[in-house]
Amino acid sequence: MYFLSGWPKRLLYPLGSPAEAPFHIQSDPQRTFFAVLAPARLSIWYSRPSVLIVTYKEPPKSSSQFGSYKQAEWRPDSTMIAVSTANGYILFFHITSTRGDKYLYEPVYPKGSPQMKGTPHFKEEQCTPALNLEMRKVLDLQAPIMSLQSVLEDLLVATSDGLLHLIHWEGMTNGRKAINLCTVPFSVDLQSSRGSFLGFADVHIRDMEYCATLDGFAVVFNDGKVGFITPVSSRFTAEHLHGVWPQDVVDGTCVAVNNKYRLMAFGCASGSVQVYTIDNTTGAMLLSHKLELTAKQYPDIWNKTGAVKLVRWSPDNSVVIVTWEYGGLSLWSVFGAQLICTLGGDFAYRSDGTKKDPLKINSMSWGAEGYHLWVISGFGSQNAEIESDPESIVKQPGILLFQFIKSVLTVNPCMSNQEQVLLQGEDRLYLNCGEASQTQNPRSSLAHAKHKPCREKSSFADGGLESQGLSTLLGHRHWHVVQISSTYLESNWPIRFSAIDKLGQNIAVVGKFGFAHYSLLTKKWKLFGNITQEQNMIVTGGLAWWNDFIVLACYNISDHQEELRVYLRTSNLDNAFAHVTKAQAETLLLSVFRDMVIVFRADCSICLYSIERKADGPNITAGIQVLQEVSMSRYIPHPFLVVSVTLTSVSTENGITLKMPQQARDAESIMLNLAGQLIMMQRDRSGPQIREKDSSPNQRKLLPFCPPVVLAQSVENVWTTCRANKQKRHLLEALWLSCGGAGMKVWLPLFPRDHHRKPHSFLSQRIMLPFHINIYPLAVLFEDALVLGAVNDTVLYDSLYTRNSAREQLGVLFPFCVVERTSQIYLHHILRQLLLRNLGEQALLLAQSCSTLPYFPHVLELMLHEVLEEEATSREPIPDPLLPTVAKFITEFPLFLQTVVHCARKTEYALWNYLFAAVGNPKDLFEECLMAQDLDTAASYLIILQNMEVPAVSRQHATLLFNTALEQGKWDLCRHMIRFLKAIGSGESETPPPTPTAQEPSSSGGFEFFRNRSISLSQSAENVPASKFSLQKTLSMPSGPSGKRWSKDSDSAENMYIDMMLWRHARRLLEEVRLKDLGCFAAQLGFELISWLCKERTRAARVDNFVIALKRLHKDFLWPFPIIPASSISSPFKNGKFRTVGEQLLKSQSADPFLNLEIDAGVSNVQRSQSWLSNIGPTHHEIDTASSHGPQMQDAFLSPLANKGDECSIGSATDLTESSSMVDGDWTMVDENFSTLSLTQSELEHISMELASKGPHKSQVQLRYLLHIFMEAGCLDWCIVIGLILRESSTINQILVIIQSSEVDGEMLQNIKKGLHAVDKWASTDCPGYKPFLNIIKPQLQKLSEITEEKVQPEAFQPVTVGKTPEQTSPRAEESRASSGHGSVPQGEVGGGSLVSRKEEDTARAEEEEPFQDGTYDCSVS
Repeated sequence: MYFLSGWPKRLLYPLGSPAEAPFHIQSDPQRTFFAVLAPARLSIWYSRPSVLIVTYKEPPKSSSQFGSYKQAEWRPDSTMIAVSTANGYILFFHITSTRGDKYLYEPVYPKGSPQMKGTPHFKEEQCTPALNLEMRKVLDLQAPIMSLQSVLEDLLVATSDGLLHLIHWEGMTNGRKAINLCTVPFSVDLQSSRGSFLGFADVHIRDMEYCATLDGFAVVFNDGKVGFITPVSSRFTAEHLHGVWPQDVVDGTCVAVNNKYRLMAFGCASGSVQVYTIDNTTGAMLLSHKLELTAKQYPDIWNKTGAVKLVRWSPDNSVVIVTWEYGGLSLWSVFGAQLICTLGGDFAYRSDGTKKDPLKINSMSWGAEGYHLWVISGFGSQNAEIESDPESIVKQPGILLFQFIKSVLTVNPCMSNQEQVLLQGEDRLYLNCGEASQTQNPRSSLAHAKHKPCREKSSFADGGLESQGLSTLLGHRHWHVVQISSTYLESNWPIRFSAIDKLGQNIAVVGKFGFAHYSLLTKKWKLFGNITQEQNMIVTGGLAWWNDFIVLACYNISDHQEELRVYLRTSNLDNAFAHVTKAQAETLLLSVFRDMVIVFRADCSICLYSIERKADGPNITAGIQVLQEVSMSRYIPHPFLVVSVTLTSVSTENGITLKMPQQARDAESIMLNLAGQLIMMQRDRSGPQIREKDSSPNQRKLLPFCPPVVLAQSVENVWTTCRANKQKRHLLEALWLSCGGAGMKVWLPLFPRDHHRKPHSFLSQRIMLPFHINIYPLAVLFEDALVLGAVNDTVLYDSLYTRNSAREQLGVLFPFCVVERTSQIYLHHILRQLLLRNLGEQALLLAQSCSTLPYFPHVLELMLHEVLEEEATSREPIPDPLLPTVAKFITEFPLFLQTVVHCARKTEYALWNYLFAAVGNPKDLFEECLMAQDLDTAASYLIILQNMEVPAVSRQHATLLFNTALEQGKWDLCRHMIRFLKAIGSGESETPPPTPTAQEPSSSGGFEFFRNRSISLSQSAENVPASKFSLQKTLSMPSGPSGKRWSKDSDSAENMYIDMMLWRHARRLLEEVRLKDLGCFAAQLGFELISWLCKERTRAARVDNFVIALKRLHKDFLWPFPIIPASSISSPFKNGKFRTVGEQLLKSQSADPFLNLEIDAGVSNVQRSQSWLSNIGPTHHEIDTASSHGPQMQDAFLSPLANKGDECSIGSATDLTESSSMVDGDWTMVDENFSTLSLTQSELEHISMELASKGPHKSQVQLRYLLHIFMEAGCLDWCIVIGLILRESSTINQILVIIQSSEVDGEMLQNIKKGLHAVDKWASTDCPGYKPFLNIIKPQLQKLSEITEEKVQPEAFQPVTVGKTPEQTSPRAEESRASSGHGSVPQGEVGGGSLVSRKEEDTARAEEEEPFQDGTYDCSVS
């Protein structure tokens, strides 16, 4: 409602001596002037600008006679002030303006400025008047005066001798007798025939205030009792007065009255404020609510505030401000929602945590329209700082001005059918709707928050007229601030009303006269062209937008006529373009529903108008016609009591039972907020219904309204919508109420599940559900199930000031206040209330209609969490617990498992048993997750199981999950599971693993090797440290979260257990010929593939069926089967033309097995080096690598290979790295050779066929990597299969060289021979494309069969250490294992690796001794 803004301002008060400090402030009825009292001075201040006009100083002689001044009261027309004094005198001062055109302050404009002096009312509006004060009358009442109150034309004075004096403003008693309080009868209500009298002698009134709408006085007596005195008849004499009092208030201190809501707020000595209302029927005083600080919010101060010192309602009666003896301010809405309190947070504590003294307030008064609160502060003398710092301005009493921003709903309640939040300050407006340009791309709203692009065209049009996007209204936390046109403000301050249109594009504001409007698209204000027209109208009943029109009710000053006017936004602001309808009485409230305008007038009648667009020649206007008038004078005691009036489509029928369904969304009922009571009047359908088609729409007679029904009490605001949405009928046909401290209520329609079934007669068709909310609601987003609001936030700047600088200490005393946007979900409250009332079916319908909302999972979680917290922590047993119902309800949604586990993990462990007793055993839920393939949720359940079950159970479930995760390739989860299983085994189970998070780049596993290497191509192999190429790192230290596993307690049973699972998975993958998955698995989990393959060489790593393996690889790696081109009969490779180049290349390839001679790849191998998992890092272009490195590399390529005798399996990795640059280099040479030859058409065709028969580049890299791995492990049958699919005879050659030079298992040779024959047979029948390649390698195959027959000892190939133990601890042992195991790989394989000198190899080994952190296979191709 109201929000503090910025820092308070201090007004300079001319102080003679501390004895003359001001202590009381009172504004005049119009809040233009403020009377400020000091002990012997009366000053008058002006509100805008806030300046001192005149001061009357009492001469010392009369001052001693009268005593010091106490209180002041203004005459209703602001021409007199009555001041009471300590010795029982009342002084009457007359205020006269000084002669002629003299002004105290006048604005000065530069020459030639457009502000002309010819404006009507110019002087009154912009100049500060010069006034005279003179004392005209003195009245002696001979007893100290306790309270002064202006009542109509009289002044009511209460004195300490228990008398009430009624004095005329001219200073005469008119011979009327004073009323003795002892003679006024008091009772509990007005119905008792006679009341008891106040039975003690020295009773007197301590404070009182007149309430016009209740016609009586709220009084506080000196003994703390409170009451309400009302005249029974028109005459004001003791016999005709009657008092009522509540029995339970005995410590009243002060009182304030709210005329609009008929509330009396009594401040009490206990620090709380009790708010009473009068019962209409009995006249008794009923407690409405209390305003008190709670121990929960203010634990250290809630009961130490002292008595309530002052209570003041705001000018629009929508908030009340309270201050205590102890100091501090608090602001509350009408029905007790707390908005601000300065006793906590940054108001009470400095930034270093020390406590500040609260601001003590001696007197306060609201300024015009509630934008300012004038406060006279008094700092207690107990402050030591006054003595130490005499010139400290802050500590001296003075006048402070607190600035407020308020919600539009306080003054223009027709805004409640809209979804925007609009706040108005004295010179600016705050909107929550996003930029006009944000609607196209609402996600970018954060980016646009700072710079606001202008869009001339209406960009909201695409969004349709129905509802602004959720993202636009919630976009970001910043307000869109619109500065009100200064030209308009100058002569029309203060702003009284404002309104925004449905789309949030246009705003209109109303000041003292006229109005102005602003477009958010063009960023321009539109003001009246003719200023006399502006100054001739006073808007009385608020204003509203209807499409492009502004509808307002105003008073025409020159014609003395009440009018209803409609202005078109797009035309000039001029009465010539307005449609004017005359009205009978003053309009108090106005609201628009669809194409109807509803108006509430001062004669308590409601009038409905229809509004339609008319094209009148070139001008477009709107026509207004009266539809219906309804008199409400029987039900409304005073027109001022009506807070808001709206038309709605809400009715107690829910549309199904209506005879004509289209009427379901018509203007069904009038909602009237009468002093906080929500009254509904529905259309009366009991009479004969007129058939629609019989009458033309213009003559259609509207149905009369039924008598009113009270729907709810203590209502501050009402929201409905006229939109319809079949999917979300519950939310859109509901009525939302804000009830202050009681939270919110929703009047929800109930629908039968199927529309054909007639609802049960006992089932009411609507239900009122209350729910609490943490923010003050300012708008409701119906479809999105959200409430929007605003909240005060504070920023401390006290650290900027030094302790000794005194002048700027307002910034130290007070934090800087800002208003933040906020929002809250309410859906879970409603679902819970429905379940509580056994309306599960309705709850289900409602929840299903909202299940697409992005925060729906959060809604279910909140509901489960709140019910769990309440029931599990309650002291008494709950007779009918709600948790089982809520649990059952949540199972209806697919998010059930996830909701339960998220809720459990956010609640403390102690409540888990209670939760799972309701939702089911976590073991069963875990298994459900596995069945539903929701592994991440299953992992969360594992943490719960680990805390609730014995380790064996959690290990069993973890194993299940681990295997499933392996199966599905969820590598992140696998790594977490490995860690988790280890933790269970080593007794670290106290620390549950965190939920899987995004992997950090360093732990992406084995393929680091393709990802993180960036040795530039220009480096020669010597510059590269040899340690980078050691494949044996894999055996010693995998990277990633599982890395610790191999480094510590490597021989523990736990590791063995995990390894067994990993081995089992690898075995399955090989048996199912899933090589791609195997590679992924090894890379991601740092699995030691080579050492495992060495062990499994004759078991799992055998190829049982070459043909199936070949087919499967083609499929997995998306590798095309070769095809025979039509022209292959005259294939160029069969002519001698290419023989030279081809042979030369083949020779070089056989010398270096890993030279990737890819005729297709014009791409540098840098690109190839990106892992098969993702493309991380920049990609270089092949052209520069080829051109820059070509020439240098040719020599290396052609030079004889050095040092063949080195047995070095490490080298092979080096070859991978170097070959890239060598191949690139060599390509230039080959290209040159090619360019000298002239290619015929058929040859080109052949080359293009070759290119087409290659698979994707990524697959190629992966296949070569696997080939390398299998070669290292000695699984030659797999190498043959990969050689076949790559169709590289060099690979096959190389394998045969290995077979010749070393002792290879005879069984393997037989297998290879048998497999190749099978492939040959398959190729001739099914895949002739393989025949040419098989023909090329035929000579080698013959050699193979010879070798096979020669072999006498098939078991000659024996690995030395492999297979003995699953893991070696020392790197040395591993190294010996690796070198002996792979030592049989011939020197031909070493290739460029021999460039690495012996010495470097030794350093590499030395480095191996230390545990290595870099990552696994670091031999990346770059």
